[in-house]
Amino acid sequence: MAPRKRGGRGLSFLCCCLKKSNHPEITYRLRHDSNFTLQTMEPTLPIPPTEELDAMFTELVDELDLTEKHREAMFALPAEKKWQIYCSKKKEQEENKGATSWPEFYIDQINSMAARKSLLALEKEDEEERNKTIESLKTALRTQPMRFVTRFIDLDGLTCILNFLKTMDYETTESQIHTSLIGCIKALMNNSQGRAHVLAHSESINIIAQSLATENIKTKVAVLEIMGAVCLVPGGHKKILEAMLHYQKFACERTRFQTLLNDLDKSTGRYRDEVNLKTAIMSFINAVLSQGAGETSLEFRIHLRYEFLMLGIQPVIDKLRSHENSTLDRHLDFFEMLRNEDELALAKRFENVHIDTKSATQVFDLIRKRINHTDAFPHFMSVLQHCLHMPYKRNGNTVQYWLLLDRIVQQIVLQNDKGHDPDVAPLENFDVKNVVRMLVNENEVKQWKEQAEKMRKEHNELQQKLEKKERECDAKALEKEEMMQTLNKMKEKLEKESSEHKLVKQQVADLSVRLHEMSNNKLEGTVWLDLDDLKVFKQLDLEDIEKTFSAYQRQQKESEDDTVTSKKVRELSVIDGRRAQNCNILLSKLKLSNEEIKRAILTMDEQEDLPKDMLEQLLKFVPEKSDVDLLEEHKHELERMAKADRFLYEMSRIDHYQQRLQSLYFKKKFAERIAEIKPKVEALSKASKEVLQSKNLRQLLEVVLAFGNYMNKGQRGSAYGFRVSSLNKIADTKSSIDKNVTLLHYLITILEQKYPKVSLIHEDLHDVPVAAKVNMTELEKEINNLRTGLKSVETELEYQKSQPQTYGDKFVSVVSQFITVAGFSFSEAEDSLQDAKDLFEKAVKHFGEDATRMQPDEFFGIFDQFLQAFSEAKQDNENMRRRKEEEERRARMEAQLKEQREKERKARKAKENCEEDGEFDDLVSALRSGEVFDKDLSKMKHNRKRPVKQSTESSRERPITKLNF
Repeated sequence: MAPRKRGGRGLSFLCCCLKKSNHPEITYRLRHDSNFTLQTMEPTLPIPPTEELDAMFTELVDELDLTEKHREAMFALPAEKKWQIYCSKKKEQEENKGATSWPEFYIDQINSMAARKSLLALEKEDEEERNKTIESLKTALRTQPMRFVTRFIDLDGLTCILNFLKTMDYETTESQIHTSLIGCIKALMNNSQGRAHVLAHSESINIIAQSLATENIKTKVAVLEIMGAVCLVPGGHKKILEAMLHYQKFACERTRFQTLLNDLDKSTGRYRDEVNLKTAIMSFINAVLSQGAGETSLEFRIHLRYEFLMLGIQPVIDKLRSHENSTLDRHLDFFEMLRNEDELALAKRFENVHIDTKSATQVFDLIRKRINHTDAFPHFMSVLQHCLHMPYKRNGNTVQYWLLLDRIVQQIVLQNDKGHDPDVAPLENFDVKNVVRMLVNENEVKQWKEQAEKMRKEHNELQQKLEKKERECDAKALEKEEMMQTLNKMKEKLEKESSEHKLVKQQVADLSVRLHEMSNNKLEGTVWLDLDDLKVFKQLDLEDIEKTFSAYQRQQKESEDDTVTSKKVRELSVIDGRRAQNCNILLSKLKLSNEEIKRAILTMDEQEDLPKDMLEQLLKFVPEKSDVDLLEEHKHELERMAKADRFLYEMSRIDHYQQRLQSLYFKKKFAERIAEIKPKVEALSKASKEVLQSKNLRQLLEVVLAFGNYMNKGQRGSAYGFRVSSLNKIADTKSSIDKNVTLLHYLITILEQKYPKVSLIHEDLHDVPVAAKVNMTELEKEINNLRTGLKSVETELEYQKSQPQTYGDKFVSVVSQFITVAGFSFSEAEDSLQDAKDLFEKAVKHFGEDATRMQPDEFFGIFDQFLQAFSEAKQDNENMRRRKEEEERRARMEAQLKEQREKERKARKAKENCEEDGEFDDLVSALRSGEVFDKDLSKMKHNRKRPVKQSTESSRERPITKLNF
């Protein structure tokens, strides 16, 4: 039952006259005595005229600060009642007309107490006198006219109380004075104007929260009741969260709410049988969770509750049950029921029964299932991959990095459409600079930078050398492995060819002899047989001939002029500017000289200086014929050429440069391309064997055929088979009773009961999902490309064999060895593909399909899609079973609580006619007893009963074909 809204000032002594149609005697409460009595008040003066009485009564009602409902009720009273109320109130004011009836007196007293901070020098009577003064102020704030409260606010009395709270010493903090000061603030907030003033004060709630640091249990209870009630006031929930964040810094807590959980868990000393404090803490926690943004935001409630769960509230709640206190149990029940409702709502979002947030594996699987095949999935994987590199040392402050990441994710989840965050704890109050300062000593930053700069260059050089050696080792290891694989295959072939080789060798020897004889026969009888040019060389001046007839003549004077002006000559560039710029970028990435590049190409990159991606870029900068012609015209100006021009010129001097580069690129990519083809071919072969040999698949098809025949034409159907594509139509056939149940759900239920092994069909068809991604056209195209590439390399090898070999050119030896190994690897891949195609054709015909039209991705895609739907339907069945068990468990829990709830509801109705102190006191009282959560409790119970009832009714109506999950 929600708390009833009542008027604030002075309504308590009038509430009896507003509850009955008959007009009772006017009474008031003696507040200073706990055992108060009601006394009849008789007016001693005659009733004034009606207009004068109305004016006087209006002034009195204005001072009482009543709500509109109660104002109307007051003005509706007869004139006699109005006069009785007026006289009694004026008499009370006359009796209180002393110095203590003015706010100035109390403000001066509080300031005087604040100045005298310590209680050590005070006598016991002085301490009691001070407490009596503060208690008198609390009573005045409740009973004095509205102008007293207004005057107290205008004189900044609240600030005086707050200053006293901030500056009091330990002894005062643990005394009754502290409790009385909190009571004054509570009395002030019982008035609408006073409550608005307290909530508008910038520090009031924060200073009130600081009082939680005391060991005085009564003070803690009073503070928690105020803060819990503030959560129920519009705009108050956020102030409470800010206050708890302030208290975290004030008390040096590791996390928010840590002190509350510690007090809730204490069970020794004065806390042994202290139920009121534990009730106040639980009522405050429930108010924080269910009010403010928690009224509508599931994410916000789960976020805050997770803070409490991380602090270990659940075992504490289990321990609190031992107190067997009905009010405390009500708050504990509300916490657990609200948690169960939120967990159920969260589970419904993921179409699951229960989400174990403690299981990292289940949480990860749910996230992956939700965002898989979306644009967000790559970014999710990127976050996980980067988290692998996050620091994780047990000792140190590396946890601050994870805390920062946690706060960022929290703010993303909690902020609304306008970007506002209902919680004040995440990133906006998280000082990133402090984290950095905590992790890095600022005095060492400069030294680190200097050392890092020195080490960076050394690291880059070592890294380049290491990468170069790694590439070289990898290449050698790969070649060695390929050679070892092919040696055994080549052995037999070499033995067969040995005899042929000897025969060919003998033929070549015979041919050489015949050629020598032919050349001698050709010169025989001519003058050339008698001439010897070697004798002439001894008589000639060869240097003079070279100087006189040299193809490149340059005058001495011109060379001297060139030496003087060489520094002034600009670089020469004859190729396109953009092409030159891109070429320069490529060369800067390679970090190799022209000679090194040239040597790498001639040696077929034995030292692994040219990565595959760089070779691919080099193919884009092969010198064109127009570039070669221009460079040849300016070859005498080689020293002046720009970097890109000189590179292209040097490469153009290599015989068949483009063909060499293409051969080298093909050689480097060959193993990778073969490695991409083999898994696809193997998956195709294995999947074909699996569908041919699987007994579970055969049994499944048999059951499906029986289902189809019975559903279409009765028990003696005429169909002897069906297209495999019809398997995926099973999930489209829905039950006429429950639209969420399909024929596939029912089929799985039957299989689990009658053929349990068939439900494990995934184990038989392990390679089908991989084969479903194989495209035969692309696979054959890749094989043809490899065949063409090998042929091009063989053609270039034949050409290079026909040319004279230069020093350092290892093309023939390296490529010959590569062709031998690659030829065997390609033949093996080609044969495997043909075998896979034969197996696939056999599998397609085995199921009665047309092998000429059905491709692997289509054929195996049908089975893959069916297997996925089979798994999902199987999981749905499991979820339905769990959901039913969960609903039964909840129903049993509700049945146990039902009788107790009915008794408490009757007790609350019996108390409806009792007097209450005011609107804010109503909130505090309702929060203390748990009545403020009754509406939510009833709603939760109603929501739980409904699905149970529906499932019960539906189970009665279902026919024989129902699914028993």
